[in-house]
Amino acid sequence: MRTALLQSSGRPGSVAENLKVLDAAAGRAAAAGAALLAAPEMFLTGYAIGDGIGRLAEPADGDSADAIAGIAARHGLAIAYGYPERDGGAVFNSAQLISAAGDRLAHYRKTHLFGRFERDHFTPGGQPVVQAELGGLTVGLMICYDVEFPENVRAHALAGTDLLLVPTAQMHPFQFVAESMIPVRAFENQMYVAYVNRVGREGEFDFVGLSTLAGPDGIARTRAGRGEDLVLADADPAFLAASREANPYLRDRRPGLYGSLV
Repeated sequence: MRTALLQSSGRPGSVAENLKVLDAAAGRAAAAGAALLAAPEMFLTGYAIGDGIGRLAEPADGDSADAIAGIAARHGLAIAYGYPERDGGAVFNSAQLISAAGDRLAHYRKTHLFGRFERDHFTPGGQPVVQAELGGLTVGLMICYDVEFPENVRAHALAGTDLLLVPTAQMHPFQFVAESMIPVRAFENQMYVAYVNRVGREGEFDFVGLSTLAGPDGIARTRAGRGEDLVLADADPAFLAASREANPYLRDRRPGLYGSLV
């Protein structure tokens, strides 16, 4: 399944402009044969927008979800994107996957909040594994800091995730996550991992780009630079099956020894 990663911060604070950016990227991705377009963490509104997070937060089935469903259907590809979700009095850092037909397939709330900024603005989610079937693959959702906890990704591996989508807002000086950790996560868990980042400065944060899609062999299939970009790579079910057969990590686990982890 050809997957496009939209590395962009759009226009922080403007939902309307970010929907335009997503629409244009969806058109380019579809023209290049992509079946899936993934956008970064908090792409809909911007990340470092302070009290704008609460003001612009929407329910999972809100107006922007409808607009993105229309974009997906118009261009004929699935879209995953990050946004601030309002549910009653709580605001979550969320990601949603919408099918090429415009149906909501999966919805995830970030479980591990990073730093004071996120803890001041968001409520942590409580469901670690969220999946959907797409293009013959089991697709999982996670957000940024979540992927840095090996237990999180292993839970996805044990649940059968083939392609893990990770919208992120990775900032300086933690670029080693994109460069080194993501390929290792893909290898040790025998899955594809798509890590799609923001770029440039927002408030106190300097986002480093380097979006990547890594395969189960630990090799990056594509990697963006430090600027705005749209990169594409394939998640191949046949290669994944062969890699899992050859690599014994999940078969050789001894869960009885790991009780101290929890």
